[in-house]
Amino acid sequence: MSLIPSVFGRRSSAMDPFSLDVWDPFRSSDETSQFAATRVDWKETPEAHVFKADVPGLKKEEVKVEVEEGNVLQISGERSREKEEKNDTWHRMERSSGQFLRRFRLPENAKMDEIKACMENGVLTVTVPKAEVKKSEVKAIDISG
Repeated sequence: MSLIPSVFGRRSSAMDPFSLDVWDPFRSSDETSQFAATRVDWKETPEAHVFKADVPGLKKEEVKVEVEEGNVLQISGERSREKEEKNDTWHRMERSSGQFLRRFRLPENAKMDEIKACMENGVLTVTVPKAEVKKSEVKAIDISG
């Protein structure tokens, strides 16, 4: 069970302490901002942190996965708008275009040098392996007197 509250079945990134997404009060609800708000799932398994981002229609060359500031995972990309020819008549333009950028602060147990990413069927999967957490030893102290 997640510690992050959900609103209408979706987890709120506003309540996520690891999310670095900035709320923009001026962002409109047009198609460009819909693409800009690319949805990302983040789950933690015993072995790794796994991120899955929906990036339909993008090639792997159009998506970037980077680590900055030592522990911030950044996923970004851009879908260009289709060229409009002078003789074309558009009846509908519903597919979104524009840039997106998502940033996540990774916990201390993330192995930054072993991050892997792959794309399949419009889904980018980023796997960040976890370092083993050594359990602290409890040492009994004799009480004198």
